Amino acid sequence: MAIETFYDVMRRQGITRRSFNKFCSLTAAALGLSPAHAQDIRHAMETKPRIPVLWLHGLECTCCSESFIRSAHPLAKDVILSMISLDYDDTIMAAAGEQAEAIIAETIEKYDGNFILAVEGNPPLNQEGMSCIIGGRPFLEQLKHAADHCKAIISWGSCASWGCVQAARPNPTQATPVHKVPGLADKPIIKVPGCPPIAEVMTGVISYILTFDRFPELDNQGRPKMFYSQRIHDKCYRRPHFDAGQFVEEFDDEGARKGYCLYKVGCKGPTTYNACSTVRWNGGLSFPIQAGHGCIGCSEDGFWDKGSFYERLSDIQGFGIEADATRSVVPPPPPWGQG
Repeated sequence: MAIETFYDVMRRQGITRRSFNKFCSLTAAALGLSPAHAQDIRHAMETKPRIPVLWLHGLECTCCSESFIRSAHPLAKDVILSMISLDYDDTIMAAAGEQAEAIIAETIEKYDGNFILAVEGNPPLNQEGMSCIIGGRPFLEQLKHAADHCKAIISWGSCASWGCVQAARPNPTQATPVHKVPGLADKPIIKVPGCPPIAEVMTGVISYILTFDRFPELDNQGRPKMFYSQRIHDKCYRRPHFDAGQFVEEFDDEGARKGYCLYKVGCKGPTTYNACSTVRWNGGLSFPIQAGHGCIGCSEDGFWDKGSFYERLSDIQGFGIEADATRSVVPPPPPWGQG
């Protein structure tokens, strides 16, 4: 029996053609594509079958799943119930125990070489993987078996992409990112790092794969350029304060209340590649810097072992566009009548 297309599912649910077209246009916008690409998305949704997906969990905290289900464009329910065929995800599925494990075996047999393997978390390699047991056997075994039969792998979050906190020194369990697991390097792998990744970045990657039947263009670390090509610092609304030499010296000082740059209190925005300052979080509402806390660089490799989140990166100063010839920042004029 052929797998239904996304459009078949939407029609069965009573969704109108107008609403379907609107969905395709919003999806194109969320991916940063021109309005002309809405037609490509529409064609893909109408003709291509939903992608079977196995979503496995290793050493992790489930924050990637928590982020994913909060996507606003497109909604997670549209992705899970219509765009893809999410056959296994032990966090949100009703089945458990042997019934759940049987679904993995059934999907692998039925769609051998044609399903996407999504991985949240990572496997420990020490003691033959015994630090993470799923269904009575090491997660490492489950991961390798599924990877042998999948079409491609999505590494969700910094755990699967880089190792994250469970790989922090001295890493007694030898928690290992997916791309470094022996035997998996020959599979196409896309990294979507972050702790967690932004919801719309996760659903955007899936939408792109469904539309174009391939990964988006990746950088030299295997991340999608459409979301990880720019530093948070480059698009940060506090960047003018950095260039002007206006910094928060400590939390809740006058600079903090005025919205100055958080670089001196540890913001890692200048070295972090992510879409936080453009896509933002909670449906585009805000992101950590806007909320008054510096970026901790959670989408970068090794961020967990690089010292305090509140230590500045270096002694490099900004342009100091408001500095005088002595390189000191010119103070603002006194209030009227106090000269």
